[in-house]
Amino acid sequence: MRTVNIGIIGFGTIGSGVVEALLKKRGSIKAKTGVDLKLKMICDKDLTSKRPVSVSKKLLSKNINKVLNDPEVDIIVELIGGIHPAKEIIKKALKNGKDVVTANKALLCENGKELFDYAARQGRSIRFEGSVGGGIPIIKALKESLVANDIQAIYGIVNGTSNYVLRSMEVDRYDFKRALSNAKRMGVAERNATLDVNGTDSAHKLALLASLGFGNAVSLNDIYVEGITKIQPYDIEYAGDLGYCIKLLAIAKRFKDELELRVHPTLVRADHPVASVRGVNNAIFIKGDLAGESLFYGRGAGRYPTSSAVVSDIVDLAKCAVGCERVCGDIFNFSSGIKKIRSIEEIISRYYIRLQAIDMPGVLAAISNILARHRISIASVKQVERKSQRIVPIVMLTHDANESSLRAALKRIDKLSCIKANTVAIKIERL
Repeated sequence: MRTVNIGIIGFGTIGSGVVEALLKKRGSIKAKTGVDLKLKMICDKDLTSKRPVSVSKKLLSKNINKVLNDPEVDIIVELIGGIHPAKEIIKKALKNGKDVVTANKALLCENGKELFDYAARQGRSIRFEGSVGGGIPIIKALKESLVANDIQAIYGIVNGTSNYVLRSMEVDRYDFKRALSNAKRMGVAERNATLDVNGTDSAHKLALLASLGFGNAVSLNDIYVEGITKIQPYDIEYAGDLGYCIKLLAIAKRFKDELELRVHPTLVRADHPVASVRGVNNAIFIKGDLAGESLFYGRGAGRYPTSSAVVSDIVDLAKCAVGCERVCGDIFNFSSGIKKIRSIEEIISRYYIRLQAIDMPGVLAAISNILARHRISIASVKQVERKSQRIVPIVMLTHDANESSLRAALKRIDKLSCIKANTVAIKIERL
């Protein structure tokens, strides 16, 4: 039995989880796989902070090159995050004949094609299961289990922070700021949670999922991104009254040779399985032509779920190191027939619209007239009573409408003297 040596760069939350797993699970992994994983070296710029796992000082180093240049290290695990110097670290590891495991979604979203092409030229591999969905094996499912399928759609709740905040707004009746503050206090949200709540984190993950599912190297610029910062507790309440819940969804949908890519708050039928995903959990819903509909559900982030995914990648690469056939190259560039990414203005959807209007005769008529001129048909309307206020919410659901037409209509509606706040529009998704 050959021993495969592992070098880890990044000894933070995820790194410490991977180290703990490699140390505690070494025997069981050896028994299950026939591969002996040995932790050879750990590199981090901070070696003094307390970690939840104890390791020998002989394993620790601040010198990245000491890990990258060690001829005995077979696999480098990059867990520092960000673009630089993570990109340079991965390229040097590949150049030095080492395979790489990473959970760096932002880097792969922005530079994935370059890195996979480089890995192919070096005859090495990059694995990245931990980059999307925490402990959910969604990358492997798309690469292997669903490889015979032509993927038609991918829907995902892929950011636990936003999902937790929306749930807090629903249950606790907190406004967005208070719900986010509570999430930070509970340790669910980072101190700077901007990329979570503005949708960017979900967009990074969608780029990877869509690239794997549809064969085009998707970049962040291809994706329409809208966060949850404009959602109010009463939007969640009104949606619930109408039989829906609000989720931040990452959506990729194929229409013949065109692809829709978008991240935004979405009304989802309350009886759909995605609607039941609570708190920090993630769920990814995939439609394939052979397998039909599949739902992958689990803990979407955190030390242990992500370390589970990272160690799985290490085991796969270790098996290659001891004799199985290696698969390298740009896994995002197979021929899928996609020729165009649809712009958000081309999207056709039903909409939830919430307006803040002065309670006076003729308001509904004025709004309806503008919508009709833009060929937007109203499916239902509800004027919520507010006895102590002159300004009342008006909630509408539309039939299918074009995004550009809706935007033009709302721009005109918001200029009416009876409208006292910018109108909120949320897409309704048929899952």
